[in-house]
Amino acid sequence: MNLPIVAYGSPILRKVAVDITPNYDGLEKLIADMWDTMYNSNGVGLAAPQINKSIRIFTMDSIQIFENDEDGDTVDYSDAPGFKGVFINPKIISLQGQPWKYNEGCLSIPKIREDVLREESVTLNYFDENFLSHTKTFTGITARVILHEYDHLEGKLFIDYITPLKRTLLKRKLDDITKGKIRIDYRMIFPK
Repeated sequence: MNLPIVAYGSPILRKVAVDITPNYDGLEKLIADMWDTMYNSNGVGLAAPQINKSIRIFTMDSIQIFENDEDGDTVDYSDAPGFKGVFINPKIISLQGQPWKYNEGCLSIPKIREDVLREESVTLNYFDENFLSHTKTFTGITARVILHEYDHLEGKLFIDYITPLKRTLLKRKLDDITKGKIRIDYRMIFPK
């Protein structure tokens, strides 16, 4: 089922999400709904807080970034062909490498993109959709998508990394998103 995306300004996007257990009610359906919602919204990642659930789970698919990169110079190809997976209760173990800049966007903050500095690689421990534990290092664009989605579980947004001046310049656009004064191709829930 295609679920609505929670818009910027909603308090749930600023909460630290909680861990879940293997017997979380409806987990299999939730994961299927998250994939449907992510792809129907043209996203490469989706965290549970973005669908109004304050739990530690996200889906991501960086494979499609490589498949859709036409000019060949906007993507760090060190992790090609990318990665697709479910991350449950992820915990960052370490961040490595030089921070690099990439223009990020977010389904909860539509039509706004800004350059964000993130480390080249991340090592994390997480459970997959079968609750099997993994400890793995991800690099390049895959690491970036993971860090972006991980931030959602920590109550952070990509705009938290931009300068105060840029945030001030974006204030009107952000206010319009909060008020629902935006046209988008997917369903959204706006703050009351």
